[in-house]
Amino acid sequence: MSCVLNIAGGGMAGSEAAWQAANAGLDVVIHEMRPETGTFAHRTGNLAEMVCSNSFRSDDDEQNAVGLLHWEMRAADSLIMEMADAHALPAGGALAVDRDPFAQAVTNRLRAHPRITVNGGELTTLPRTGTWIIATGPLTSGALAQAIRAETGAEALAFFDAIAPIVYAESIDMSQAWFQSRYDKGETEEDRRAYLNCPMDQPQYDAFIDALLAAEMTQFKPGETAGYFDGCLPIEVMAARGRETLRHGPMKPVGLTNPHNPDKKPHAVVQLRRDNKLGTLFNIVGFQTKMKYGAQAEVLRMIPGLQEARFARLGGIHRNTFINSPTLIDARMRLKSQPNIRFAGQITGVEGYVESAAMGLLAGRLAAADLRGASLALPPPETATGALVTHITGGAEARTFQPMNVNFGLFPPVDLGGGRRNRPARYKAYTDRAKAAWTAWLSQTALAA
Repeated sequence: MSCVLNIAGGGMAGSEAAWQAANAGLDVVIHEMRPETGTFAHRTGNLAEMVCSNSFRSDDDEQNAVGLLHWEMRAADSLIMEMADAHALPAGGALAVDRDPFAQAVTNRLRAHPRITVNGGELTTLPRTGTWIIATGPLTSGALAQAIRAETGAEALAFFDAIAPIVYAESIDMSQAWFQSRYDKGETEEDRRAYLNCPMDQPQYDAFIDALLAAEMTQFKPGETAGYFDGCLPIEVMAARGRETLRHGPMKPVGLTNPHNPDKKPHAVVQLRRDNKLGTLFNIVGFQTKMKYGAQAEVLRMIPGLQEARFARLGGIHRNTFINSPTLIDARMRLKSQPNIRFAGQITGVEGYVESAAMGLLAGRLAAADLRGASLALPPPETATGALVTHITGGAEARTFQPMNVNFGLFPPVDLGGGRRNRPARYKAYTDRAKAAWTAWLSQTALAA
């Protein structure tokens, strides 16, 4: 058997899979169609380009499942996490990343690796020979999506994903906006400048909601129905669920004090998070939208402090494709009907940059073990990585399968003993157990190598 691993897709999952497999001694070829063939959301040909938020979410590895996943990946020498840490931006307790230098650094490291080759060109069929990982992500090309449907005999599932706008910092009116992290979390001088806040009183909020609901929206193609990932709902979809929904979501006013008017509590607050190291760009947190560009700029300029806003990128919506993994892939992430192919990343139905990269990490290690004739056990379901792969390969209900972020609900319950405990203690029990199990798994992996 040839010890060459082919990877279709150079996003988070494909990049991490290549790194892990190459470091295990395999020759790896990454097939990336960009920049020759573009997508709705990508702007460059760089590997691991971030197309939506610039946040890897919470970095708390004791109280948060995604923070635990960060910890597991760092322990496994993850390239994605190494480069995220190297290009981190102040973001309180979150891990935010300077997106362009991050992607360029990942690209440089992979292209410099002696065992990794990056080829251009679009994959349009499912290869019948060789060992492959399909990590083409939610923006899988139409031709490849059709080939997957033809092989699996089922319609590819899909949901719609929205992108939030990015604003030039110099165009924000600082006589109305102010710097502050909610609840002053992770408060340092840099943290104070990680988030900008724009306050609204009740009349301003009501006018904003009215304009948002009346704005012209991007229309779906004939035959498409709108299913959204709950963690990335467009603001107008949230607003349509009730006038107060946004005020209890991305526009909640809690944990913030307006220094321009400290005695008056805002009715709602729009937060913007720093999007690059220079602090020249800020993205509007939680403001994914499907408004048309003209309407979008008009509505967003109703936000106090953004009346003269200039946009480096306006929001948009695109169709995301994922497979029904519990039905189609086995416990080791191989396509049941064609086991020379593994799937990894968002196309498997995990949601989020880190979750995608984690599935790439695991797929790369599993493929490397197979090609070297070694035996590699799956990570325990008590770990964040193990919980995710268990979910997509059989733990989830196939009939209602939808994209999922990592969360403690995917983990086997912790035996708390001694009666009911509070949430911090319970989450700490989950993470302590996971770290011990992950450390043991990595040790076994090293022995098997």
